[in-house]
Amino acid sequence: MAVKINEEKCKGCQKCLKSCPFDAIAIQDKLAVIGPSCTNCGACIEPDVCPFDAIEKLDEDSRGVDVTQYHDVWVFAEQRAGELMGVSVELMGEGRKLADDIGCKLCAILCGDDYAALVDELFEYGADKVYYANAPELKSYNTDAYTKVIYRAILKYKPEVVLLGATHIGRDLGPCLAVQCGTGLTADCTKLDIDPEDKKLMQTRPAFGGNLMATILCPNHRPQMSTVRPGVMQKPERVAGKKGELIELDASFADGELRMRVLETVKAMKEMVSLTDAEIIVSGGAGLGGPDGFKVIKQLADALGGVVGSSRAAVDAGWIDHSHQVGQTGTTVKPRLYVACGISGAIQHLAGMQTSDYIVAINKNENAPIFEVADYGIVGDLYKVIPAIIEAL
Repeated sequence: MAVKINEEKCKGCQKCLKSCPFDAIAIQDKLAVIGPSCTNCGACIEPDVCPFDAIEKLDEDSRGVDVTQYHDVWVFAEQRAGELMGVSVELMGEGRKLADDIGCKLCAILCGDDYAALVDELFEYGADKVYYANAPELKSYNTDAYTKVIYRAILKYKPEVVLLGATHIGRDLGPCLAVQCGTGLTADCTKLDIDPEDKKLMQTRPAFGGNLMATILCPNHRPQMSTVRPGVMQKPERVAGKKGELIELDASFADGELRMRVLETVKAMKEMVSLTDAEIIVSGGAGLGGPDGFKVIKQLADALGGVVGSSRAAVDAGWIDHSHQVGQTGTTVKPRLYVACGISGAIQHLAGMQTSDYIVAINKNENAPIFEVADYGIVGDLYKVIPAIIEAL
């Protein structure tokens, strides 16, 4: 129940202020104003709240779009240097399920420069259609260029759902598109479903520091947009030789339309780690006691053929680079094996790794929350346990 203030009727008497349980009504320039904290509860429309009838209910038709004009599920196919990102493949699998539940087609939208090979790859991962924008300006990610191309495509083809990976690029592009389209965006989703009754997208994400899960709907605007964390969804099987419909998009830009140009890409000189695609991760936390503890963690990771991860506490202490951080404020991972060493198991960390196939926890505190999600728990000093595991390996 959306509301508005009729400025011609409002006298600024302030009698409506006490009616709002969320303090969303304020007086500005002697007129009542509905603020952003309004939840549309309708309390201010109750009889006798406004003696001048200045608070009015908005008609449903005036605050949305004709949702029947929108069809299909789109996945933004993020690529870097011509390589399709893993989260985009995961979204193709999830998008297939959503499209089947809605009864529509699964489409991918790809931006790049001479990356036709990725078009075939997207078909093989299940795309019924691929919308391809091909231009030199799209070779590397550029906020203006990508936003303009995809926004024009959304206006023309009207997708019902648009999914992006919650990567550095997706977290930049998603809000830009949502603002341009006048729609909502649910960030960092961990689960997506279709309401069987009205076919709306049910977007679930952690809220209040991961202490509860919120399911969010976008009933009156389109497209319904979500960013999804890498490592949360299952990758689909690749079907070699599968084909679909290719639609080439307008990728021309007027002079001065792009405010930024990518002049050069410089790779970081420090050692980086790819947690998203790792099948085995050995992580250390505050229980290591200091940065030297990661030498032991590295030894176990090397013995297992895995990579090194960490909790936020270790990163905040300066013991290891942020690129190794697993958790809600780091990287969401889904390896075959996750070994947590000296990690107590804060809810933010658990949110980023609890979907791992197998979890092994090593901690001196037998009551540590990490043991609640672990498949195997070892209560003991990690500096004695890890060398024993390495010796056994």
